[in-house]
Amino acid sequence: MSSHGLFLAIDVGTGSVRSALVDLNGNPVAFQAKEHAQIVPRPGWAEQRPRQWWEGAVETTRAVLQSVAGAADRIVAVAACGQMHGTVLIDAAGEPVLDAVPLWNDKRTRALVEKVRRDHGIERFLPITANPPAVAWQAFKLAWIKENHPEAYRRATTLLMPKDFINFKLTGERAVDYPEASCSFLFSCQDHGWSRQITDLLQLDYELLPPLKLPAEFIGRVTPPAAAVTGLQEGTPVVTGVGDFPASLLGSGVIRPGTGSDSTGTSTLVTLCTERPTLDPIITNVLSVDGRNWNTFTILDAGGDAMRWARRAFHENQYSYEQIVRLAESAPAGSDQLLFLPYLNGERLGAHQNARAQFFGLTSGHDAAHLHRAVMEGVAFAARRNLRLMKAAGHPIDVLVASGGGAKTPLWLEIKASIYGCPIVVPKKAECGVVGCAILAGLATGAYDNFEDAVARCVEFGPAIEPNPDWRATYERLGELFDDLHEASQRFYDRLEQ
Repeated sequence: MSSHGLFLAIDVGTGSVRSALVDLNGNPVAFQAKEHAQIVPRPGWAEQRPRQWWEGAVETTRAVLQSVAGAADRIVAVAACGQMHGTVLIDAAGEPVLDAVPLWNDKRTRALVEKVRRDHGIERFLPITANPPAVAWQAFKLAWIKENHPEAYRRATTLLMPKDFINFKLTGERAVDYPEASCSFLFSCQDHGWSRQITDLLQLDYELLPPLKLPAEFIGRVTPPAAAVTGLQEGTPVVTGVGDFPASLLGSGVIRPGTGSDSTGTSTLVTLCTERPTLDPIITNVLSVDGRNWNTFTILDAGGDAMRWARRAFHENQYSYEQIVRLAESAPAGSDQLLFLPYLNGERLGAHQNARAQFFGLTSGHDAAHLHRAVMEGVAFAARRNLRLMKAAGHPIDVLVASGGGAKTPLWLEIKASIYGCPIVVPKKAECGVVGCAILAGLATGAYDNFEDAVARCVEFGPAIEPNPDWRATYERLGELFDDLHEASQRFYDRLEQ
């Protein structure tokens, strides 16, 4: 393979479609993006039009190819990633049966999910699906479409996800990758395939479920019609690809058991690569890109959003984040025994999704510096609770890879390393999803020998942030108190709602 070869990565995000040209060492050399909006026809609903994803993919692909001389001739393979859990039903002709489809953050299936939990419990499903019932999963969106759009459901022949729709438009082939399937609530972690038991339970048509492929497996080649509109060469290989979350984990080097990820943007997503799923009602599992290991993870809805809230509530947004961090740096570890429970938006899963935030231990001796540091520490303590569940299931934690906006704050990284009790590293390339796509394309085409070789070539880290030994004892003691306070507070949440 020529050293001048390029991979085309297409990322079907919630806010935009982005296309990138990436070299064989995982370096992005050209980017183009086209924004698209979410449609919110009712409170709690979130939709997008698949045709807009394709229009965005066409426009951005043509743009990046035109930005680099001879790029179309240098493309070795195409790989896409994208927002997960979107539910795209297409008919025999390949047309979506609905103009706009429900997305990952659509909550319209809440009543159905609650009924399934009430009628069947949660524990029944964990050994089958490795995941608790949740509104994000495609299984429940599919059931909702069947109930509310029966004519469209009858016309449907195949269920696809957002990036799979792009693959279909490029190649004419219908398939879904194993990781995406594994967190659809339609997949059996026991059988490593679609679950007829679940489709029967939810009265769904098993025949709608497409063939499953590994993310680094070829799905097909660019067709003449797709080549004509995108500028790609006819016959260019297309790799199956994967959802944006597993792609980002791969592109940040999280591929072997014992490695994990702390991705803090609006929320905080803490993930651990494991040899088997962690079966717990508050933990979610998705197959790793290798199709063997698992990524077990939890989501704290108010991660970076907790800092955003504090900035608004305490300073009416007049302070910059840099000023807030400098304030927090002036407070001692443990914020002089001030704790913050960061459940500003409740909890995603578990018995108390109606949890609330609170400060505990506040005295007249505390000031804004203590409050801001307590917020940063509270997010880390909440994530630590979830990491302890993973550890208790027998999964080791050697190192965490930090990404997202939270990875740009050294103080927060040191707090997290000290509270988690493990070193944290930060990738030098911020575009982890794009790098992940390039790795998949490179594996499929033989540019890399295996996942370890690919990560060694494409992923670099800055110096490790180690736990601060002067903070560890304080954080261990307060971490136990945080856990006890979290448990003791749960009986009050329901009373607040009465």
